[in-house]
Amino acid sequence: MADALTGISRALREAPPDRVVEAADQAIRSVLGALGTAVFVADYRINGLWPVLDSRQPQVAGQAVQSMVQRCFSSQQSVRGGEPQGRCRLYLPLTVWGERLGVLMVELPQAPSEEVVAAATDIAGEVAMALRAADRETDRYRRARRQERLSMAAELQWELLPGRSISHEAFQLAGQLEPAYTVSGDHFDWSLNDDRLTVTVLNGDTIGLAAALLTAVTVNAMRNARRSGGGLVEQAELASDTVYYQHRGHRHVATVLLELDCTTGRVRAVDAGSPHLMRLRGGAVTRLVLEQQLPLGMFAETRYDLQEFDLDPGDRLFVVSDGVWGADPSGREAYGQRAMARSMRATRLQPPSEAVGTVMRELQAFHADADLRDDAVVVCLDWHGGADRTDG
Repeated sequence: MADALTGISRALREAPPDRVVEAADQAIRSVLGALGTAVFVADYRINGLWPVLDSRQPQVAGQAVQSMVQRCFSSQQSVRGGEPQGRCRLYLPLTVWGERLGVLMVELPQAPSEEVVAAATDIAGEVAMALRAADRETDRYRRARRQERLSMAAELQWELLPGRSISHEAFQLAGQLEPAYTVSGDHFDWSLNDDRLTVTVLNGDTIGLAAALLTAVTVNAMRNARRSGGGLVEQAELASDTVYYQHRGHRHVATVLLELDCTTGRVRAVDAGSPHLMRLRGGAVTRLVLEQQLPLGMFAETRYDLQEFDLDPGDRLFVVSDGVWGADPSGREAYGQRAMARSMRATRLQPPSEAVGTVMRELQAFHADADLRDDAVVVCLDWHGGADRTDG
């Protein structure tokens, strides 16, 4: 099987980026004796998974198939589904570094052995890596993901994201933007370097395309400082000066910058008029109140100070924008007053990639399923505890 996996990897690398699905189908048929395959990708809201269509694929419509696909995607485990005449459909998660892309369905002539399931799981990993790489070179997979047209602002925002989830031996992290197809200014970013995880969440100023452009400038200024070796203070100060000298204080961005030491759980923070931090420890939700400093870009040459706090193993940290915290449809109390804590407690048994969706769905229900009046961001971080490291 090792040689076969090498052959599949080579076939995926040599395929044009818009034909990765077809290359995978042909290789899997050859190696596993499969009758056919199908690739499903998650939409922007993660409300459903949709097939990347190809004329040679088996029929993949139907509630039973969709149920199996969703079960596989949510559990991140392989799932088997029986078919008439003794055939079997095997559903495998397509995931790269914790980023959930979708599901690979493999239709086999009979129930697979454990060896075949293990081989199929490895193949799904290769397909996922190829899809992630190909996604920057073709529009095919993004077109399958979107169930309606994105606004220009949303197009910019989704292009700017680092991903929607990431896993590490010490943590799991996920984020979600809403309204997914029209989001404009709110945003999140992250980067992992040398066991230090940097996370930023932004409350964008103004609306529409102007908000998206302002966010793009802010995020890239922080990335520029970070990639040049600058810490949180340098990131905040460069972004603040960049925004100020472009807009002279008429536009600014409320932002929180966090840096987690993945081995100790120590968090450094810069609170620039920021989004809100909530910690779930056991069954208790507590708001973490930092000293708020000026939003980025409000004044020239603004200087920022670091603050620090600790996470315990098993802690869950939520960061939410004002569109979540302050939502108050129909004159009711704000979502952040009590309803949000209830929804966060309800996520205790879910991984972050599922937890952000739960909080967003509860927010939609709080709005009586009406369109959100403001952009909303939810980021969820679980710290498991530092892993022992042995170099050598």
